[in-house]
Amino acid sequence: MAQQRALPQSKETLLQSYNKRLKDDIKSIMDNFTEIIKTAKVRAGESLMKLVSDLKQFLILNDFPSVNEAIDQRNQQLRALQEECDRKLITLRDEISIDLYELEEEYYSSSSSLCEANDLPLCEAYGRLDLDTDSADGLSAPLLASPEPSAGPLQAAAPAHSHAGGPSPTEHA
Repeated sequence: MAQQRALPQSKETLLQSYNKRLKDDIKSIMDNFTEIIKTAKVRAGESLMKLVSDLKQFLILNDFPSVNEAIDQRNQQLRALQEECDRKLITLRDEISIDLYELEEEYYSSSSSLCEANDLPLCEAYGRLDLDTDSADGLSAPLLASPEPSAGPLQAAAPAHSHAGGPSPTEHA
């Protein structure tokens, strides 16, 4: 009978050990399942983030109407800036032309006491001034010849008072 009691005790301990193993295994399965769910959620979240990123990239790269609208808007801004700069440059050119004309007039009127002609271009005024001083020194005849507008290296010079579009670079050489 002692063996019968030992057997049920061993059955009981064996059943208890099976129960313990069963509970441990179920707990392990639950933990694993929980981790699988967490991993699946993380992967699903990462997948959704990647999908959103891909959609944004697709929209940015393939949204031609909005890209074209942005380009057109920038072109309009730059054209307006260019027109404003052009207007300012034209105004500045006109002001400088007027000032230069006034300075030339002042110069010619002040140099009239040195030479006889009032409206001579600057290059001719210097030529006449040289001729007047040279004749006083008694130099030879080639220097006494008066310069003609069509002769010499300054023949391309325009008249001194044609400043409608601004002075040309050859006028003041």
